[in-house]
Amino acid sequence: MALSSSQRRSYWLKTLHQWHWMSAAISLVSLVLFSATGLTLNNAGWIEAAPQTINKTLTLPQDLLALLNAPASGTRQKQMLAAPVEAWLDRELDIRINERPAEFSADEVYLSMPEPGADAWLSIQTASGDIEYERSSRGWIAYFNDLHKGRHAGMAWSWFIDFFALACLIFALTGLFLVKLHAGNRPASWPLLSLGMVLPFVIILLFVHG
Repeated sequence: MALSSSQRRSYWLKTLHQWHWMSAAISLVSLVLFSATGLTLNNAGWIEAAPQTINKTLTLPQDLLALLNAPASGTRQKQMLAAPVEAWLDRELDIRINERPAEFSADEVYLSMPEPGADAWLSIQTASGDIEYERSSRGWIAYFNDLHKGRHAGMAWSWFIDFFALACLIFALTGLFLVKLHAGNRPASWPLLSLGMVLPFVIILLFVHG
């Protein structure tokens, strides 16, 4: 049996409202986070951050030093640290290497460990086992700003950003269709929607220069 126009409208209203509130619930916290960090990124000059730097030095035990396989003289290559070396460094330096590849040369092993809101590195002299570690943190605002950009946040966070973006698209598109269904009773709907669509392009054309 064919549905009447009012029944079809009721069906679509119910379906769109369901998808709209579900996508809103899923993306709410992340939408607040990304909106807030959008403000902090756009007004970075207002927020002063004094980086805090930590330096540590120690020496790798000889039995672990023997596990560092230096490449032939004059060459550089990337490879994982031996598991016992990584475990020892994690414990002694209170870090998490997480199987990051290190850069091996004839006289040094260098490991870069950037993360959201901070940069870190360590160097191991292959002859003596001397280790130098440095970590520079730029604070919580920089941490969340880097999460906003997906900077050094890992694959799982990258997947989450894609999932969040999809939820936001569903939220926006279902909202658009709900505006269409309710526009007859809300005469300001289309003028406001048109303003929201046109305003960014007007600003780009008039005020944004290459």
